[in-house]
Amino acid sequence: MKKKRKTAKRGMNGPVPDVMDIKTLALYLSMGRSKIYGLIRQKRIPASRIGRQYRFSKDLVDAWLKERLIMPQETQIALFDKSGK
Repeated sequence: MKKKRKTAKRGMNGPVPDVMDIKTLALYLSMGRSKIYGLIRQKRIPASRIGRQYRFSKDLVDAWLKERLIMPQETQIALFDKSGK
């Protein structure tokens, strides 16, 4: 009898912590841990190393995501302008 492979749960349920580990970040970004390790090696994602483990600030990751939006600049400003509501 074959064992069923556990599949990663996609997306976050509940509040996102201010400081995340690899597993939590993978859930937050809905991407694999190996992809995140690749981004770390390429120095393309903001990360802090504590001992042998990586930690990620939610605020820095959110800013990193906003910098990489692919859309016209005016639309970007409107999306993140909280005073325009």
